[in-house]
Amino acid sequence: MRKITLFGAILLASAALFAQTKWNVDKAHAKIGFTVTHMMLSEVDGNFKKFEASLTSSKDDFNNAVFEITIDAASVNTDNERRDNDLKSDHFFDVAKYPAITFKSTSINKIDAKKYKVTGNLTMHGVTKPVTLDLTLNGVGNSMMTHKPVAGFKVTGTLNRIDFGVGTAPAAMVGDEITLRANGEFDQ
Repeated sequence: MRKITLFGAILLASAALFAQTKWNVDKAHAKIGFTVTHMMLSEVDGNFKKFEASLTSSKDDFNNAVFEITIDAASVNTDNERRDNDLKSDHFFDVAKYPAITFKSTSINKIDAKKYKVTGNLTMHGVTKPVTLDLTLNGVGNSMMTHKPVAGFKVTGTLNRIDFGVGTAPAAMVGDEITLRANGEFDQ
């Protein structure tokens, strides 16, 4: 009986050490944005006002993290109502037919102490393709409000909107390449 109890205690301790911890985005300290070139002359910035994001990891350095993000495509905001309505229409995002943009990571490769390459499946406009993005771990600490662990991340990268069937405007009018940037704090 004592052997079983000792074995059980070791098994429980091992499970606790390698337990998956889920972290949820703190929306008050997070933003998902993009930049696109307009008429080969200027850049237009936008963001999405509504999204959910989480990460799950069993390691302190997050080198096995799985990131999951769901964006409400209808929450696109470029500070121009006419342009936002066009982006929501079937000319671009077609939010009535494709209401969500999702990303789920499939691998993460640590480059150095705070830099990673995160690869995952991005689904937008009904098309799913693998993308690789640059991920920076800004830091880890404890929230001054909740006293619980908190971690900050920044993600950057580019994608081609045509690969996802988003928009029919020629590149001379709306650039094909979209620059992505997201910042966020995650807490337990």
